[in-house]
Amino acid sequence: MSVLAYTLAVFILATAVATVLFRDVLSVIIVFGAYSLGMAILYTFLLAPDVAMTEAAIGAGVTTLLLLLTIARTTRPSTDRLRERIHLPAVAVVGALVLLLCVAVVPEMYAVGITDTPVWSNPEVTQHYIQETYAETGVENAVTSVLAAYRGFDTFGEAVVVFAAGVSTLLVLKREVFA
Repeated sequence: MSVLAYTLAVFILATAVATVLFRDVLSVIIVFGAYSLGMAILYTFLLAPDVAMTEAAIGAGVTTLLLLLTIARTTRPSTDRLRERIHLPAVAVVGALVLLLCVAVVPEMYAVGITDTPVWSNPEVTQHYIQETYAETGVENAVTSVLAAYRGFDTFGEAVVVFAAGVSTLLVLKREVFA
């Protein structure tokens, strides 16, 4: 993996930890928005632009905006009333889970761009999509044909989610402006 990927991973982990440790609600919302933006950039780096756009729109955009509107309409709790003590058993459980996931998942991950991944190790399927995509779909770009034709219902579902989130945000913003 490249330096950019490691930097993104450190940024994502740091914002995730900061989201848990911060006591001020506004700070948590802002750091959570940064976390979602970091995840969107990581998805782009991992060559998943459809997931990256959804994460950026929903996670970094709509969710952050709705949370900010929520605390603007309610009262923010004082940080004096919040406990300053860290709950050690919870930290131990989360730490053990993170360690377990790192031990189980990281060795099984493929590097970006290597040719011995399952997609490339099944050349019949890969070559079918590359060679037959225009004949079967009429679309010249293989990626577009997979997203629009072969995975059409999945892509349509993602588009509906993003559209619904956008419409609901506009309705909330309109209500806020005229309230």
